[in-house]
Amino acid sequence: MQSGLFIGLLALAALVAVLRVYLSVRGARRGQAEDWDERLVKNLRAQGGDPFKPYEVDYFFDLPDQGACEQVAGALGTRGFSVDFRRVDPERGDRYTLHALKSQRISVPGMQATTREFKALAVQHRGRYDGWATAGITRAAARRDDGGAGPRR
Repeated sequence: MQSGLFIGLLALAALVAVLRVYLSVRGARRGQAEDWDERLVKNLRAQGGDPFKPYEVDYFFDLPDQGACEQVAGALGTRGFSVDFRRVDPERGDRYTLHALKSQRISVPGMQATTREFKALAVQHRGRYDGWATAGITRAAARRDDGGAGPRR
């Protein structure tokens, strides 16, 4: 009787361990983009960026065809984005790149929400959201371990 209980508890512990690993990996994947957004925003602040000032923010999508670009452009255009797209050099593939531009304030939660929304929009149109950038952010500094923030004062 006790050995059966021991085996049952052991199996339960193994199941819990597997579930924790799964949830950890799933959370890490979701968090990668959000960590990148946080690094870019922190880097902008470290370079003297004003959190209350709007910035011209560029957003980038990789989409499969002109029809997908037109649909994404339409969705973004109704929200005040300026949008342009073009076919990628055929030697690099048979895809399209879409660029959207909007003047807005930049905050960590806001950019993380936009990343989640734009990833879903891209997937809906069989594409990929490639992220955002704005003048004043250097991606090399954002890649540093401290998120580009440098020493704290």
